[in-house]
Amino acid sequence: MPYRRRHDRGQVAVEYLGFLPILLLVAMAAVQLGLIAYTAQQAGTAARAGARSAALQDSAQEACANAVSGWLADGTTCVAAPGGDEVTVTATVEIPSIVPGWTFDPARKTATMPMDH
Repeated sequence: MPYRRRHDRGQVAVEYLGFLPILLLVAMAAVQLGLIAYTAQQAGTAARAGARSAALQDSAQEACANAVSGWLADGTTCVAAPGGDEVTVTATVEIPSIVPGWTFDPARKTATMPMDH
């Protein structure tokens, strides 16, 4: 009987090692989903900051880049579109990928602010 118990424990360890890559992939996918949500939130913040800046006749791009986390700033662009008494800014932030082979479209958010006269 003791021999059988040792054998069972070894079998469980081997089964666990076989399941470990699946657990790692699920964990990486969960972290990636969080990163996507965070990047979308940062795009909204960048769009609002850029729109406020453009409404005050300042640089929307600079305000956008300053509004996002430093590691996302290089992949951030903002385009201002003035129209009458308001300005609309669209911020685009590249979504980084931590899972090899996965690529994502960038997060895009838009904000509109009244022009300051």
